[in-house]
Amino acid sequence: MVIACFVTLLGLLSRSSLLSSTSFLGQYSGDTLWALLVYLLVRWLLPQQSILRSAISTGLFALGIEVSQLYHATWIDAIRHTQFGGLILGFGFLWSDLICYAVGISIGVCLERVLLQKRFQR
Repeated sequence: MVIACFVTLLGLLSRSSLLSSTSFLGQYSGDTLWALLVYLLVRWLLPQQSILRSAISTGLFALGIEVSQLYHATWIDAIRHTQFGGLILGFGFLWSDLICYAVGISIGVCLERVLLQKRFQR
């Protein structure tokens, strides 16, 4: 859970004025870190689930959130215009976000495999 807190902090920093929104990191790190955080939360909530199943369910969840950005009813746009709602739901559909989600989930899978491998080597 410490890693999830660290990822959350990095994600919030990526959306702050510390990074230019036009820089590569400013444009893509937030969505990548968001997907990594969701993966970590899925693994924490469902530890018995396989890594592959966790990655797939996280990917489907992220895809669902991204596709939901095509829907613009007054009630959901009002949620999106709150700070928390905007961070979770986003504002507009972008194909590049799907790539960021895949990268974030892949980072989570790789981190987990490295950590598991080190645990079993002891």
